[in-house]
Amino acid sequence: MPSKYRPQLFGWIGDLDKGPRSIPLHDDRLIYANDNYCAFRRKTLSDQIFYLFISFIALILGCAATIVGFWLIIDFNPETQTIMLFTAVIGTILSCAIVYIMIPELYQNLFTRRGSPIIFNRKTNKVYVNESYFFNFKFWRNPLTFLLPAKRRIKEYDWDDLHGVVIHNYSRNALTTTILMVCKLGTRQTIDHILLDPAHAGSGSTYVWGWINSFMDFYPSAKINDGQYISDEEAQFKRKVIEGQRWPEWMIEAFNATSPAVLAKIKRRYNVKK
Repeated sequence: MPSKYRPQLFGWIGDLDKGPRSIPLHDDRLIYANDNYCAFRRKTLSDQIFYLFISFIALILGCAATIVGFWLIIDFNPETQTIMLFTAVIGTILSCAIVYIMIPELYQNLFTRRGSPIIFNRKTNKVYVNESYFFNFKFWRNPLTFLLPAKRRIKEYDWDDLHGVVIHNYSRNALTTTILMVCKLGTRQTIDHILLDPAHAGSGSTYVWGWINSFMDFYPSAKINDGQYISDEEAQFKRKVIEGQRWPEWMIEAFNATSPAVLAKIKRRYNVKK
């Protein structure tokens, strides 16, 4: 049965239902939680270093292969090297595709900071992201954006508009990825994607999804002191993870908003439009 969200994602495994779970969190990606909000790390440092190295090597090899391919195309002899020309054209196309894919991969690992946390406020039903533009789940990109390696997107979403989907990457390691589908209000038409758990073995990422749902529903299985920082260490969490990462001041204050009315006052005070 295909995903109920459109457009369909390549590698789709299944849609995730919302609702609390009794299973506790078996994951180390919870950074901080208190009675108002929680923050999850979406990329571990070890994964970031590994994929940065792989993408850098692949990009260098792809660029070298592209240069060699162009040189062979320009310098070929039409009388004796027809097969070589065909091989050079195919190789150049493939190497250009590798470069096109590896530049965003390099950027998102190079410019992802402090695990690229995602914030969930259960009292306002809002979700906040501050991430590299290339961290987003997207394949087709305007090549001009490659000239903006440090470009970021900082957004607020409604939890009700986010729906979980699991996809796989066809690797022998059986890694899965949990995507938050951002849908138009009241529809299943996807208008954006958010990476919740970019690379997790097997079904492990569903624990993250389940914990977040339990947290948003005030379910007791979501224990707020199971993170890297306990609830009393908010100042330390913000100093170590949030400060210096270009989070807007209003958004940092909105993390702790205790109701939609309080959030509206914060936005008016900072003249935030929406």
